[in-house]
Amino acid sequence: EEDLVNDGWTDIFRNVMAMPKSDKPLSIQEIGQIMELADFKKMETIRRRVEETVRDRDVAEALKPYYRQFCKRPTFNDEYLPAFNRDNVTLVDVSESKGVDRITPKGVVANGQEYEVDCIIYASGFEITTDFRRRLGLEIHGRGGVSIYDHWEDGMKTLHGFTTRDFPNWFYVGISQNALSVNMTAMFDEQARHISYIIAETQKRGATTVEPTAEGQQAWCDLIASMQVMGLEFFESCTPGYYNNEGNLGDRRVSGTYTPGLNAFNALLEQWRAKGDMEGLELDRPVS
Repeated sequence: EEDLVNDGWTDIFRNVMAMPKSDKPLSIQEIGQIMELADFKKMETIRRRVEETVRDRDVAEALKPYYRQFCKRPTFNDEYLPAFNRDNVTLVDVSESKGVDRITPKGVVANGQEYEVDCIIYASGFEITTDFRRRLGLEIHGRGGVSIYDHWEDGMKTLHGFTTRDFPNWFYVGISQNALSVNMTAMFDEQARHISYIIAETQKRGATTVEPTAEGQQAWCDLIASMQVMGLEFFESCTPGYYNNEGNLGDRRVSGTYTPGLNAFNALLEQWRAKGDMEGLELDRPVS
């Protein structure tokens, strides 16, 4: 009844993600339409604030975001907007050229024009959809010397997002093929607890290696892919950015998330552990 946090994140989820009460279950299409309308209203509020704050019409138009709310990483501080009304501030629009051309001893070149500056502040952000080998920065080899990057070239393959067939005793924590939460610390803590359980049970059962079965891994990949229909269409509609790999999505379905959410995913893992049969995993015991 009361938003005790009342920050930018809870505002988004309250206004964009909240579903209206209904006497009957809503279809996927109805949910999508409701969220798209709420999203449009939210983005119109942002565009209107730009319009009201920035006096130069051309600059204001260049600053207005014409995409869905989660096409970019949301930011909540727009107190910088009045800076564009200052005589010594110039907005350089590089949306067509996708960035600065080059750096010179005097400044930067963008759209073929050099801008002299005293100081350059690099705000490069971070990468989540670019080449995995580039981001991880180390080699991981499985059976036969196969690299994990080559093994995943046509899409990620895991059981629950943690372990991959033909890479025994290798575990991965991340945000793909499992559940995502804004509380990353709690999310990774749950992942580590589950992986610790697998390692302990493998040792307890006298095995030396553990990895997914081919069937278990494929079933999980198929389940994740089946959940990504709305998400795939969403990112295809976005302007280029790091969430959609600058418009080059590839097969995003298999690297998606468990869309019922973190609590449902943790409950699924808890039930999996409670069964005690290590379903979907293959344990190799040493020959006595």
